[in-house]
Amino acid sequence: MVPVMATVAASVGVLQTGRAPLVKAWYVRLGLGLGLLGSATSSQAAPSAWTQGWVPSAGPAVPRRGYSSDLKAEDELRVRYLEEENRGTVVLGINRAYAKNALSKNLIKMLSKAVDALKSDKKVRTIIVKSEVPGIFCAGADLKERLKMHPSEVGPFVSKVRAVINEIANVPVPTIAAIDGLALGGGLELALACDIRVAASSAKMGLVETKLAIIPGAGGTQRLPRVIGMSLAKELIFSARVLDGQEAKAIGLISHVLEQNKEGNAAYKKALDLAREFSPQGPIAMRVAKLAINQGMEVDLVTGLAIEEACYAQIIPTKDRLEGLLAFKEKRLPRYKGE
Repeated sequence: MVPVMATVAASVGVLQTGRAPLVKAWYVRLGLGLGLLGSATSSQAAPSAWTQGWVPSAGPAVPRRGYSSDLKAEDELRVRYLEEENRGTVVLGINRAYAKNALSKNLIKMLSKAVDALKSDKKVRTIIVKSEVPGIFCAGADLKERLKMHPSEVGPFVSKVRAVINEIANVPVPTIAAIDGLALGGGLELALACDIRVAASSAKMGLVETKLAIIPGAGGTQRLPRVIGMSLAKELIFSARVLDGQEAKAIGLISHVLEQNKEGNAAYKKALDLAREFSPQGPIAMRVAKLAINQGMEVDLVTGLAIEEACYAQIIPTKDRLEGLLAFKEKRLPRYKGE
């Protein structure tokens, strides 16, 4: 897969000749994207290697009794490889009930470690970001922790949060945010970094930073306008308005809205349904399609179409493409290997 993506980079470089600023941005972003895609053939990040920073579990999420503030730091993010019909799906479960899943220094560190492992694991087909805490997705920044920071610490920390959310946005496989509760500020910015957002009708979402005399600092001012349009994004940020699931669906902020169930995980169940739809598809094709879409949205249509052509050309020699044709001919399900 590395030669395939390296050729894509070379093609894109040619396309961008004469556009120095854009070329630089392309190589920064594609360099990351190619690293993610190329490293997908590595076997170094097997589940057994995930021994620090989180608690892997094959079982269903269970709320922690008491929600004690003494929760161990490594328990704040649960990473689960699902099995059987959900094989290939990985769940990132945020688990800071006592702080409403607020983004702390430790949680950001754990997210960074998890994403770093996931992006180099070729067994991963889809990532779901959810909460392990009923009624909460992520309440945004940990303001209690922020109050203790020296002003000189705030900027670097926000930059780290932005970088980690960017890492999530650049993971090569599809990502789904399952919003079954409150998603404010940085919590919504985390969801905006995912490819797809699904939410319960009772969920609450908003970029509310202007209420605190600050602005969204982890991508919200850039990703929200790209999702719902500039004028409406300005209105929501200027007003710090909070939307419910139905309102969010109406403006295109989320793709699906569902009535909440008794278990409080309607959005998560929908995310699982979507992941099962994605899983049978060719893994290289999925990664290259995401790259083509993401990068094409940053340029004009003519350049974007050329990017698509360059990406498509690199799929042609793959074994998976031939397997797809053979499976069609033999009227059977394809057996893709990511080669």
